[in-house]
Amino acid sequence: MIYTQLSIPDVVLIEPKVFGDHRGFFMETFRDDEFKKRIAPVTFVQDNHSKSSRGILRGLHYQIKHPQGKLVRVISGEVFDVAVDLRRSSPFFGQWTGTILSAENKRILWVPPGFAHGFYVLSPEAEFTYKCTDYYAPDHERSILWNDPVISIDWPVIPGISPVLSQKDSQGMPLADAEVFA
Repeated sequence: MIYTQLSIPDVVLIEPKVFGDHRGFFMETFRDDEFKKRIAPVTFVQDNHSKSSRGILRGLHYQIKHPQGKLVRVISGEVFDVAVDLRRSSPFFGQWTGTILSAENKRILWVPPGFAHGFYVLSPEAEFTYKCTDYYAPDHERSILWNDPVISIDWPVIPGISPVLSQKDSQGMPLADAEVFA
C-alpha cells in the first residue's frame, strides 16, 4: 500500500496494491499490523455501510465524546470525501482537506478522531463503507454546517443539483458556535 499524508498531515490517503487479471481483481483493504505501524495504534470496533444517490451530502459529522477515527472507502460509485480538523490545539484547526474516493480508484482515507467528516455523492449512486475506532454514540453526535463560510469547503456540487441534506445536517452548527476538541 502507498500512504500519502494530505494537506492536513494526520489525514492519510491509502492506495492499495491491486492485483488484476481477466477474472477480476484482488486487494487488501485493511491490515492491522501495517495500519498500526504506518498510521495509528488504534483498534476498530464497528463497521458501517451506507448507500446514497447523486447529490446527497452527508456530514459534517463527529462525536464530541467517544470521538471516532474512520477508515473510509467507496465500493460502488464516487464521492468527494472531506475531513475538517476540530482540534483547537492543532495548527490546522478549522481547515479542511478532501479527495475523490471511488470504486474505480479504490482509495481509502483515514480520518482521525477529532475531525468532522462528510461526503458528497458525485455518481448516480454510491456505496460507502467505513471502520470506526469507537461505537456510535447518538447523544454525543454533532454536525457542523456543510457550507460554513469560515471553513469554506470547495464542494464539487453538480451544476443544477442542490445538495440533499438530512434535517440534522441542514441544522448543523457553524464552526464558531460548535463544540470542538481541546
